Amino acid sequence: MSTTQETKVEQEAVKRDFYHLIINGEKVKSSTGETIKTYNPATGELVAEVAKASKEDTEKAVAAAREAFDNGKWKKYPVGRRAQVLNKIAAIMRSRFNELVELEVLDTGKTIHAAQGQITQAIEDFEFYAGAIVGHRGTVNNVPGQFHNYTEKEPVGVCAQITPWNYPMMMAAWKIAPAIAVGCSVIVKPASLTPLTTIVLGEICQEAGVPAGVVNIVPGSGAEVGDYLVGHPQVDKVAFTGSTPIGKDIMSKASQTLKRVTLELGGKSPNLVFADADIDAAVDGSLFGIFYNSGQSCEARSRLYVHEDIYDEFVSKFVEKAKKIKLGDPLDKGTHMGAIIDQGQLDTIDSYVQSAIQDGAEVLAGGKQVHPEGYENGFWYEPTVIANVNHDMKVVQEEIFGPVVVVMKFKDEKEAIRLANDTDFGLGSAIWTKDGARATRVANQIQAGIVMINCPFSAFPGTPFGGYKQSGFGRELSIESLDLYTETKSILSYYGSRPINPLGV
Repeated sequence: MSTTQETKVEQEAVKRDFYHLIINGEKVKSSTGETIKTYNPATGELVAEVAKASKEDTEKAVAAAREAFDNGKWKKYPVGRRAQVLNKIAAIMRSRFNELVELEVLDTGKTIHAAQGQITQAIEDFEFYAGAIVGHRGTVNNVPGQFHNYTEKEPVGVCAQITPWNYPMMMAAWKIAPAIAVGCSVIVKPASLTPLTTIVLGEICQEAGVPAGVVNIVPGSGAEVGDYLVGHPQVDKVAFTGSTPIGKDIMSKASQTLKRVTLELGGKSPNLVFADADIDAAVDGSLFGIFYNSGQSCEARSRLYVHEDIYDEFVSKFVEKAKKIKLGDPLDKGTHMGAIIDQGQLDTIDSYVQSAIQDGAEVLAGGKQVHPEGYENGFWYEPTVIANVNHDMKVVQEEIFGPVVVVMKFKDEKEAIRLANDTDFGLGSAIWTKDGARATRVANQIQAGIVMINCPFSAFPGTPFGGYKQSGFGRELSIESLDLYTETKSILSYYGSRPINPLGV
């Protein structure tokens, strides 16, 4: 039996027909009886039904999180004990690795290779924060005279966490792990298109010993559940990953109650290939940078700038390899690129490509929807390379969120930096050069939160992830994330032998 066939047999064992909300440690149906249907983007087939949270359900989740935080024991646990629970979450996830991978593939249409890497990182996130929290502490500060000042880190409280559809379990782990590590309670609203693995993660948290009410999962409408959480007076913080327009709306609504906000938003990341780069390495890394996860990544390197001296050679090799990318069975380890999430996103991608053509651009590869054999009812788009663009085109300036890259020339380092920064976004960026001094100079001038040098990977547990400009603010996946979920309390005491009488009365 082939690897693919074995995987498909196992797949049947992981599917459920129905997934519940998780509120106060219990699996519950929606108060309205409504459900969300989730579909496999690769095939268009129904995967499962999910309870759809209402405002009433969301209110119960907030109340449970509030009670767990204000009167519960989780935040009072010694950090070592919380770390043990986080490590147990990771251990359970690891023991169910194949199940989680297969469920993620079913729910998202991504390749098994991509899902394996993302579930692995989700596991490592919990392990990372289990270690990080042990060393997360306040400070003792120098103050004048007979005074003593120290600070304590206290959990911020109840946190609403709104996650996207492109990396369901990984994004849930990025948010849940640091929040519960410091003692917060959370209400997670996963994307309606891909809620399954987030629900399973909530169940695993309960199994590992997280007390009832600390982790609540409420899939539902962003306009209903998301807005309700953002405006709720008992929610202390909102963490959101998603589009820039929705991030702006969340920031505005959260301001009414002065909630702490973390936003990881869109991107239009530049990828700079200098004349002295290892061309083959740059080609392979640039292919991964845009076509990984079918281009449905906020830090996808969708603007490719190549030095004019090597432009023709680079583009020729890049296009040749782009045309060899295999689409099809996501559970086949020979498949390079998976499906697009749904018809709406497929139409959005194609509309950008058509606008580029209408503006006079040239499609060098791809440029249309495709129907792999056996997957004709799924949502697929060819890896697409577009040249002869100018910087005012929509396809250059706006986030497409699909497997589409625009390729442009530059003549020198100064122009490369100017072009890279000519965007409203500032999340990821990449540099390909053998000149270490140039790499440092350029990295220091690029306005982005992440710079990848001779490397296609943007994040590992421990590396800060976040953006400049309209790509948001706050850093996830790192030690700094713990500060996003804590308040710093300053405590000042006097230990002199004589009373203080500053007014002299």
